[in-house]
Amino acid sequence: MDIYAIGDLHLPGGDDKPMNVFGDHWAGHFERISRDWLARVGEEDVVLIPGDISWAMQLADALPDLRAIGSLPGRKILLRGNHDSWWSGISRLRDALPPGMFAVQNDAMRLGNTAFCGTRGWTLPAGSAAAEDEKIYRRELQRMEMSLDRAVKLDADRLVVMCHYPPLGEGGAETPLSELLSRYPVDDVVYGHLHGPSLRGAVNGLYGGIRYHCVSCDGLQFQLLRLPDAKVEREPTVTIE
Repeated sequence: MDIYAIGDLHLPGGDDKPMNVFGDHWAGHFERISRDWLARVGEEDVVLIPGDISWAMQLADALPDLRAIGSLPGRKILLRGNHDSWWSGISRLRDALPPGMFAVQNDAMRLGNTAFCGTRGWTLPAGSAAAEDEKIYRRELQRMEMSLDRAVKLDADRLVVMCHYPPLGEGGAETPLSELLSRYPVDDVVYGHLHGPSLRGAVNGLYGGIRYHCVSCDGLQFQLLRLPDAKVEREPTVTIE
């Protein structure tokens, strides 16, 4: 089972919303992603999509986008991003998903010998909005901790975390979220949210014993990222009874 990731697909949600308004490199972006996907992903593989999936405002309008993703090979695990306004009510969403497509929301699931978990995250509190951002950020920390606790209880060989917002600060600076992640046996973290010039600040690589991967689709040149096969060898500092 290979594990791939790609985020921020920004599919149209039933509207004529061409993404090339954000640059010519976005022209036909889902067709390019689909060609790469079809060439590389097998039916038993897993593709992680950490948020900003569709511009739709309602689930009914997002369903064509979800079905388009669902028609591609592999098992897909979705996470909510800040633009996924159509994502409301996890039970209703799960009932509507195509076969082989799963949604993670503050919880965990296991496929093969790998556990997957995560939550959206939030921007680091700063500036005039710091008080409100702090409240949301702390809530997301609680949700991530709950997700990680559930993932550890699945007793898998490997743990992969999804979040939408970057979990590290600029240059790999530690944050309350990255500190939380370091207390668990996390191997890989995939995240998105960054685009354009912001991608220059994306953190990729091994930090604090965890591999971080920015998988915004434009940062990947609209090709899926294949995660490493090997675990990260390190000792966890949290044990769940």
